[in-house]
This record gives sequence, C-alpha cells and structure tokens, in this order.
Amino acid sequence: MKVVAVYSTKGGVGKTTTAVNLAWEAAREFRVLLWDLDPQGAATFLLQVKPKVKGGVGALVSGDTKVGDVIRSTSNDALDVIPGDASYRDLDLVFDSAKKSERRVARILEKVADDYDLVILDCPPGASLVAENALFSADAVVVPLVPSPLSMRSLEQVTEFVAASISTAPIVAFLSMVDRRKTMHRDAIENLPRDNKAVTDVVIPATVQVERMGTMRAPIASYAPGAEAAVAFADLWSRVRATVKPKARKRKR
Repeated sequence: MKVVAVYSTKGGVGKTTTAVNLAWEAAREFRVLLWDLDPQGAATFLLQVKPKVKGGVGALVSGDTKVGDVIRSTSNDALDVIPGDASYRDLDLVFDSAKKSERRVARILEKVADDYDLVILDCPPGASLVAENALFSADAVVVPLVPSPLSMRSLEQVTEFVAASISTAPIVAFLSMVDRRKTMHRDAIENLPRDNKAVTDVVIPATVQVERMGTMRAPIASYAPGAEAAVAFADLWSRVRATVKPKARKRKR
C-alpha cells in the first residue's frame, strides 16, 4: 500500500480540491482510501460522507475505536473515506500524549494495508505534529502552489519541514488556481518548473468547474470530465502514480 500526503504550510491553495480529485482519478484503477485529517472536514463534505467519527479521533488513535468502524463508502465503489470532524482540532494534543507520536498515523494505516492499494492524506495546513505524522507515512508529498510570493515561500517551508523530519518522501509540486490573464501567473508557469525540479508543469486553472465542486459535492471528473481542470488533475495523478508506483492486489474485503 502506498501513501500520498497532500500538504501545504499555507491554507487556501486548493489542497482539499487536489486530494479529492487525485483520489477519484486513482480509484479508476486502484482501491483508494482518503483520510480527511483536516478538522474543517472539507474532503468529507465534498464526497458526501457523514462526518461523525464515533468517539472522536482520540478513540481512533488510542485503539478504542477500530479503524474499520470509521471508514465510510462513497458513490465510487473503489473509494472510501475516513471522515474528518471537529475532534481533529485536538489531534496534535492526542498525538503529543502518545508514545512514538510521529508514527500514529502509520500504525493506524497498517491495519488496513491489505484492503487498499493507495491512501491519500488530506493534511491540515501548517507545520504540526499531524503533518509530521503524514510525512512519516508518505511515499510522496503533493504540494499545490498558488502563483504568489507567499505561496512560493510555502514550497520552501514544506521542503525544509520534510528535510527536518525523518521522511524521505519526494515532493511533487504543481501550480494551482492559475489565472493565465495575470502576468505573475504566466511567469510562474514558465519559470517555476525550470527553476525548481520539484515543480511539475501541471497547471490547475481557476475555473468555474473547480468552484462547482462545492455545490455538486463531487470531483470534477464526475460532472465535467472534459473540463480543463479535470484533464489537469488526471495529468497530475499520472505524475504521482509514476512517483509512488502503487500496485493493485487481491483484497480480503
């Protein structure tokens, strides 16, 4: 089982949009589990999953609640979700009080390793113990970048955070929420992939089809498969797939 962490130190860059669309694309050929680690539960909402986790995330981490009991199905038979809810606000404290706190996510995922080919972690923004857990578990870290000075700084911060952790996961960065009418965005498309080897040439546009995810509560490819953004997310998945190389296996479920 391979693990992909979708992460940024900055919020509002399209992180959850990326996690949901990558999970949908991956589910075309693999059995996928998306874990919504963000207390806002946006990925849970977008995939129309009931957000409540029995006993809260603390019970899941302690083992009082079995991971199989909190996994929810979606409209896609190959895609399941561990939902996020308000209890995740305290997840840093829960991890901090646990032994080998940076390994708790990995230990939980070990229990479903035979059921899934790929896990996608939708991480909360910022440098936290939750993020450290995600990075420890990850085979790749996917980083969305909005073409602005602050967002570009976030790539440096992610790179530094990964380097300071025990993770050896490669970074796969891409430009998100791009408006080609803006000079700064066009310059970023041209220069960033050339100047930083972690940045791919994948460009996710800022379009109405992306905005519609909130009202449709679905991945873009499910309602607008020919849209530019849907094609771009499929391209991004192909890059991530080539990086982590998941393998489809027979399952016990």
